[in-house]
Amino acid sequence: MSESISRRVARLVSGSLNALVDAVENSAPETVMAQAIKEIDSAIADSRSELGQQIAQKHLASKRLIDENNRHETLASQLEVAIQSGRDDLAAAGIAQQMDIEARIPVLEASISDCSNREKELEGFIQALQAKKREMLAELKAFRDAQQAKEATAATPGQHSSTEDKVQRATDVFERVLENQSGLPGRGLDTSNARQLAELEELSRNNRIAERLAALKAGKS
Repeated sequence: MSESISRRVARLVSGSLNALVDAVENSAPETVMAQAIKEIDSAIADSRSELGQQIAQKHLASKRLIDENNRHETLASQLEVAIQSGRDDLAAAGIAQQMDIEARIPVLEASISDCSNREKELEGFIQALQAKKREMLAELKAFRDAQQAKEATAATPGQHSSTEDKVQRATDVFERVLENQSGLPGRGLDTSNARQLAELEELSRNNRIAERLAALKAGKS
Protein backbone atom coordinates (compact mmCIF):
# COMPACT_ATOMS: atom_id res chain seq x y z
CA MET A 1 0.00 0.00 0.00
CA SER A 2 1.48 3.33 -1.05
CA GLU A 3 2.13 6.00 1.56
CA SER A 4 -0.44 8.80 1.62
CA ILE A 5 0.65 12.31 0.80
CA SER A 6 -0.30 13.47 4.31
CA ARG A 7 1.89 10.87 6.04
CA ARG A 8 4.65 11.37 3.50
CA VAL A 9 4.80 15.12 4.07
CA ALA A 10 4.67 14.64 7.84
CA ARG A 11 7.60 12.21 7.68
CA LEU A 12 9.70 14.49 5.48
CA VAL A 13 8.98 17.66 7.43
CA SER A 14 9.63 16.04 10.81
CA GLY A 15 12.96 14.56 9.70
CA SER A 16 16.34 16.21 10.15
CA LEU A 17 19.66 16.43 8.39
CA ASN A 18 21.31 14.40 11.16
CA ALA A 19 20.59 11.17 9.31
CA LEU A 20 22.33 12.57 6.26
CA VAL A 21 25.31 13.72 8.32
CA ASP A 22 25.57 10.26 9.90
CA ALA A 23 25.55 8.74 6.44
CA VAL A 24 28.77 10.59 5.58
CA GLU A 25 30.73 7.73 7.12
CA ASN A 26 28.86 5.19 5.01
CA SER A 27 30.07 3.94 1.66
CA ALA A 28 27.67 6.05 -0.44
CA PRO A 29 26.70 9.31 1.32
CA GLU A 30 26.05 10.97 -2.05
CA THR A 31 23.25 8.48 -2.78
CA VAL A 32 21.61 9.12 0.58
CA MET A 33 21.67 12.89 0.13
CA ALA A 34 20.44 12.71 -3.45
CA GLN A 35 17.55 10.48 -2.39
CA ALA A 36 16.54 12.90 0.37
CA ILE A 37 16.21 15.79 -2.09
CA LYS A 38 14.45 13.60 -4.64
CA GLU A 39 11.88 12.63 -2.02
CA ILE A 40 11.12 16.23 -1.10
CA ASP A 41 10.88 17.27 -4.74
CA SER A 42 8.67 14.28 -5.50
CA ALA A 43 6.38 15.10 -2.56
CA ILE A 44 6.06 18.70 -3.75
CA ALA A 45 5.27 17.53 -7.29
CA ASP A 46 2.66 15.04 -6.05
CA SER A 47 1.07 17.65 -3.79
CA ARG A 48 0.86 20.11 -6.69
CA SER A 49 -0.61 17.41 -8.92
CA GLU A 50 -3.35 16.57 -6.43
CA LEU A 51 -3.95 20.27 -5.83
CA GLY A 52 -4.62 20.69 -9.54
CA GLN A 53 -7.04 17.78 -9.45
CA GLN A 54 -8.90 19.26 -6.49
CA ILE A 55 -9.18 22.63 -8.20
CA ALA A 56 -10.57 20.99 -11.34
CA GLN A 57 -13.01 18.87 -9.35
CA LYS A 58 -14.26 21.89 -7.43
CA HIS A 59 -14.72 23.82 -10.66
CA LEU A 60 -16.83 21.02 -12.15
CA ALA A 61 -18.89 20.65 -8.98
CA SER A 62 -19.46 24.42 -8.80
CA LYS A 63 -20.58 24.52 -12.42
CA ARG A 64 -22.94 21.61 -11.83
CA LEU A 65 -24.37 23.31 -8.74
CA ILE A 66 -25.09 26.48 -10.73
CA ASP A 67 -26.78 24.41 -13.43
CA GLU A 68 -28.91 22.58 -10.88
CA ASN A 69 -30.01 25.81 -9.20
CA ASN A 70 -30.88 27.35 -12.55
CA ARG A 71 -32.86 24.27 -13.53
CA HIS A 72 -34.71 24.37 -10.20
CA GLU A 73 -35.72 27.99 -10.83
CA THR A 74 -36.81 27.22 -14.39
CA LEU A 75 -38.98 24.36 -13.18
CA ALA A 76 -40.60 26.65 -10.63
CA SER A 77 -41.73 28.97 -13.43
CA GLN A 78 -42.93 26.05 -15.52
CA LEU A 79 -44.89 24.64 -12.60
CA GLU A 80 -46.88 27.86 -12.29
CA VAL A 81 -47.84 27.65 -15.97
CA ALA A 82 -48.79 23.98 -15.67
CA ILE A 83 -51.00 24.62 -12.65
CA GLN A 84 -52.68 27.62 -14.26
CA SER A 85 -53.35 25.46 -17.32
CA GLY A 86 -54.87 22.68 -15.22
CA ARG A 87 -52.10 20.22 -16.16
CA ASP A 88 -51.58 18.55 -12.82
CA ASP A 89 -49.78 15.69 -14.54
CA LEU A 90 -47.12 18.04 -15.91
CA ALA A 91 -46.89 19.83 -12.57
CA ALA A 92 -46.34 16.51 -10.80
CA ALA A 93 -43.54 15.61 -13.22
CA GLY A 94 -41.90 19.01 -12.64
CA ILE A 95 -42.14 18.62 -8.88
CA ALA A 96 -40.49 15.20 -9.12
CA GLN A 97 -37.57 16.76 -11.00
CA GLN A 98 -37.28 19.52 -8.41
CA MET A 99 -37.12 16.94 -5.63
CA ASP A 100 -34.32 15.09 -7.43
CA ILE A 101 -32.41 18.36 -7.82
CA GLU A 102 -32.90 19.19 -4.14
CA ALA A 103 -31.44 15.79 -3.25
CA ARG A 104 -28.33 16.40 -5.39
CA ILE A 105 -27.60 19.98 -4.28
CA PRO A 106 -26.34 19.11 -0.74
CA VAL A 107 -23.99 16.50 -2.21
CA LEU A 108 -22.53 19.02 -4.63
CA GLU A 109 -22.16 21.62 -1.87
CA ALA A 110 -20.38 19.07 0.33
CA SER A 111 -18.06 18.15 -2.55
CA ILE A 112 -17.16 21.81 -3.10
CA SER A 113 -16.47 22.26 0.61
CA ASP A 114 -14.32 19.13 0.75
CA CYS A 115 -12.32 20.27 -2.27
CA SER A 116 -11.75 23.70 -0.73
CA ASN A 117 -10.53 22.16 2.52
CA ARG A 118 -8.24 19.80 0.66
CA GLU A 119 -6.88 22.68 -1.41
CA LYS A 120 -5.88 24.55 1.75
CA GLU A 121 -4.30 21.40 3.17
CA LEU A 122 -2.27 20.74 0.03
CA GLU A 123 -1.16 24.36 -0.19
CA GLY A 124 0.04 24.00 3.41
CA PHE A 125 1.92 20.82 2.49
CA ILE A 126 3.72 22.59 -0.34
CA GLN A 127 4.69 25.53 1.87
CA ALA A 128 5.91 23.16 4.61
CA LEU A 129 8.03 21.18 2.17
CA GLN A 130 9.53 24.34 0.70
CA ALA A 131 10.29 25.53 4.23
CA LYS A 132 11.92 22.18 4.96
CA LYS A 133 14.10 22.61 1.90
CA ARG A 134 15.25 26.02 3.17
CA GLU A 135 15.93 24.50 6.58
CA MET A 136 18.05 21.77 5.02
CA LEU A 137 20.08 24.40 3.17
CA ALA A 138 20.65 26.34 6.39
CA GLU A 139 21.63 23.19 8.33
CA LEU A 140 23.95 22.12 5.55
CA LYS A 141 25.68 25.51 5.51
CA ALA A 142 26.13 25.43 9.29
CA PHE A 143 27.51 21.91 9.07
CA ARG A 144 29.94 22.86 6.33
CA ASP A 145 31.10 25.96 8.22
CA ALA A 146 31.72 23.86 11.34
CA GLN A 147 33.78 21.37 9.36
CA GLN A 148 35.80 24.12 7.72
CA ALA A 149 36.50 25.68 11.11
CA LYS A 150 37.60 22.31 12.44
CA GLU A 151 39.92 21.81 9.49
CA ALA A 152 41.42 25.27 9.93
CA THR A 153 42.34 24.60 13.56
CA ALA A 154 43.16 20.90 13.54
CA ALA A 155 44.34 19.88 10.10
CA THR A 156 47.86 20.29 8.81
CA PRO A 157 48.04 22.58 5.76
CA GLY A 158 47.51 20.54 2.61
CA GLN A 159 46.26 17.49 4.56
CA HIS A 160 42.72 16.39 5.39
CA SER A 161 41.45 13.27 7.05
CA SER A 162 39.51 10.75 5.05
CA THR A 163 36.30 11.55 6.95
CA GLU A 164 36.67 15.29 6.35
CA ASP A 165 37.19 14.66 2.65
CA LYS A 166 33.99 12.63 2.63
CA VAL A 167 32.15 15.42 4.40
CA GLN A 168 33.21 18.07 1.90
CA ARG A 169 32.58 15.78 -1.06
CA ALA A 170 29.13 14.88 0.22
CA THR A 171 28.15 18.49 0.87
CA ASP A 172 29.29 19.45 -2.62
CA VAL A 173 27.17 16.68 -4.11
CA PHE A 174 24.25 17.73 -1.93
CA GLU A 175 24.44 21.27 -3.27
CA ARG A 176 24.66 20.03 -6.86
CA VAL A 177 21.54 17.94 -6.28
CA LEU A 178 19.75 20.99 -4.94
CA GLU A 179 20.76 23.00 -7.99
CA ASN A 180 19.81 20.35 -10.54
CA GLN A 181 16.61 18.97 -9.00
CA SER A 182 15.03 21.52 -6.67
CA GLY A 183 15.66 24.76 -8.53
CA LEU A 184 17.21 26.41 -5.45
CA PRO A 185 20.40 28.41 -5.92
CA GLY A 186 23.64 26.77 -4.79
CA ARG A 187 27.21 27.98 -4.98
CA GLY A 188 27.66 27.17 -8.66
CA LEU A 189 24.18 27.99 -10.03
CA ASP A 190 24.25 30.90 -12.45
CA THR A 191 21.32 30.35 -14.83
CA SER A 192 18.99 33.33 -15.05
CA ASN A 193 15.87 31.15 -14.95
CA ALA A 194 16.81 29.56 -11.63
CA ARG A 195 17.70 32.93 -10.14
CA GLN A 196 14.38 34.38 -11.23
CA LEU A 197 12.44 31.46 -9.79
CA ALA A 198 14.30 31.76 -6.51
CA GLU A 199 13.69 35.51 -6.45
CA LEU A 200 9.99 34.96 -7.16
CA GLU A 201 9.64 32.47 -4.33
CA GLU A 202 11.49 34.78 -1.94
CA LEU A 203 9.32 37.75 -2.96
CA SER A 204 6.15 35.73 -2.36
CA ARG A 205 7.42 34.60 1.04
CA ASN A 206 8.38 38.14 2.03
CA ASN A 207 4.92 39.35 1.05
CA ARG A 208 3.32 36.72 3.28
CA ILE A 209 5.60 37.77 6.13
CA ALA A 210 4.68 41.44 5.62
CA GLU A 211 0.98 40.62 5.56
CA ARG A 212 1.21 38.65 8.79
CA LEU A 213 3.21 41.44 10.44
CA ALA A 214 0.63 44.02 9.38
CA ALA A 215 -2.16 41.83 10.78
CA LEU A 216 -0.35 41.51 14.12
CA LYS A 217 0.15 45.26 14.31
CA ALA A 218 -3.48 45.89 13.49
CA GLY A 219 -4.56 43.50 16.26
CA LYS A 220 -2.53 45.39 18.87
CA SER A 221 -3.65 48.86 17.80
